[in-house]
Parts: sequence; structure tokens; C-alpha cells
Amino acid sequence: MKVLVAVKRVIDYNVKIRVKADNTGVETANVKMSMNPFDEIAVEEGVRLREAGTAEELVAVSMGPAASQETIRTALAMGADRGILVQTDDDLQPLAVAKLLKALVEKEAPQMVIMGKQAIDDDSNQTGQMLAALLGWPQGTFASKLALGDGAAEVTREIDGGLETVSLTLPAVVTTDLRLNTPRYASLPNIMKAKKKPIDTMSPADLGVDVAPRLTTLKVEEPAQRQAGVRVADVAELVDKLKNEAKVI
Repeated sequence: MKVLVAVKRVIDYNVKIRVKADNTGVETANVKMSMNPFDEIAVEEGVRLREAGTAEELVAVSMGPAASQETIRTALAMGADRGILVQTDDDLQPLAVAKLLKALVEKEAPQMVIMGKQAIDDDSNQTGQMLAALLGWPQGTFASKLALGDGAAEVTREIDGGLETVSLTLPAVVTTDLRLNTPRYASLPNIMKAKKKPIDTMSPADLGVDVAPRLTTLKVEEPAQRQAGVRVADVAELVDKLKNEAKVI
């Protein structure tokens, strides 16, 4: 079985996000970048499937600028077998990414696609669902447990009311949640080996996909700073402030 795992290059989760002076977006120049944390979980799950003998090949895929090769190399160091970079400097929105992944799925013919449930930069939580719809495949989103057997995948999903278990006929799309696993640290020998693993590079045009944005960002602003709390002397003053200042009662 071949597994395709999608990884995204994002601003590192430890970095404080700063809005550009012209309010067109967030500052990315000279900012530390890393793999999206949910995608790290997806890579780890793919590596575990291959180590268990369930999967024979694990392919890491990323879309974006040439620097996204670093993200793919991280996945290769974690245990992926080879990488594919769809290189573009365009701002890719979820629908465009889903269409590119669909084209790669048709080219690579994997039996499963695993990706993070969302990216921490835009928090869209759309790509996995869109990909499943475009492919006509079953999907298991927000997975906290994954078990494979007899041409099917059993996915335990985290939902508002607790946990839900669904059975998916392969091929299928699975998006990962935080509690699925704990990603491993890449060892130095594996980091060195990853430098020799192949990464195929192509463009959206090679896949016949139009990545023109459908949405336009009008303005990006910092959230308003929270005001300091106020101490009240008694319940009567609290009720008065809630009624006349906050106007919530």
C-alpha cells in the first residue's frame, strides 16, 4: 500500500506573529519556518504504518516556494521514502491545494492520503474535506486513532460530543488531530540520509491545475488588546456595571 502525506511550511508555532505595516498580511521575512504541527502528526502516522508493514511506500508532498524543500526534507528525515514539491510562489488557498493533491493522487495512485486537520497559519480546516469531495473518496477527519485491515480503515474521530468511530473503505482521506500520536525527533543519521532521498519538483501547470485565488484578503489587523479587569465592592455594584456599562443584562 502506498500512502501520500501532505506537509505545509508555516511560521514556527513558537514565533510571535507580527502584522505587516501595510496590513496586507503577516510578516514572514527573516522569520523561522517549520512544518505545520498537525502535518508532523500525519507524517509520524504514515511512518508507523510503513514500519508495521501495512504501507510499503510513504510519499511526502508539499506545495509552495523552493524553500518548502526543507519541510519535505524534515519528513524524509522522519522516515518518508521520497518527496514531491509542487513549486509556486503564488499564495495557495485550500481549494487550489486540494486540486493539486487530486492531480498528484491520480498520478501516484496511493491507497490513503493523510494530512493535518488544519494549518496553524490560516486555520482553514478545509483542504482534506475538499480533497475527499474532489476524489469521491470517504474521509475520516480529526482522527485520534487509526487502524487498518481488510481493505478498510477504522478511524476514531474527535467530535464535540466525545468520540465517533467510522469505518472507511480504502482508498480514503484521513486528517489528523493532536491525540493521534507524538511525532518523533529526526536523528542525525536520518537527517543525513534524507539529503540523498529524491524530491521530484513540478509546477501547477505541469499538473494542469489553475491555482488563481478565489478569495481576496482586504485587510489584516492585530486583535484588540484586552482591557484590564475592574474590582467591585459588592454585588450591587457588579450588577450595576453589567447592566449599565457592559449592557449584558
